[in-house]
Amino acid sequence: MSVVLDASALLAYLQDEPGGERVREVIAHSVMSTVNWAEVIGKARDDGVDTQGLVDDLASLGLELEPLSASQADFAGRLKETTRRQGLSLGDRACLALGSERGEVVYTADRAWLQLELGVEVKAIR
Repeated sequence: MSVVLDASALLAYLQDEPGGERVREVIAHSVMSTVNWAEVIGKARDDGVDTQGLVDDLASLGLELEPLSASQADFAGRLKETTRRQGLSLGDRACLALGSERGEVVYTADRAWLQLELGVEVKAIR
């Protein structure tokens, strides 16, 4: 069984932040939405990181990227209304949609997700 990684979880791993060790334990069987991957690349580049080859490096560890499907996009769009108070971004909602569709646990650094009642199991990495 795979786990779904939020951008915040993968960034914690890449930046050797608290919680990154939890991601290290599951990266060999993890999947991420390409929407979240765009967030990771953007943040890394903001921090001056050369991201050339990063996707290949992470794929060699087991990370799989999954394009956002039409059904995931629909789910993410519908989540906007029910998660408005929590301020979830499109990336957050795409991650949850992927977890919901695959029936897999979602790993995030955002503890506020633990309060969501969406039928998706969420684990905070810190």
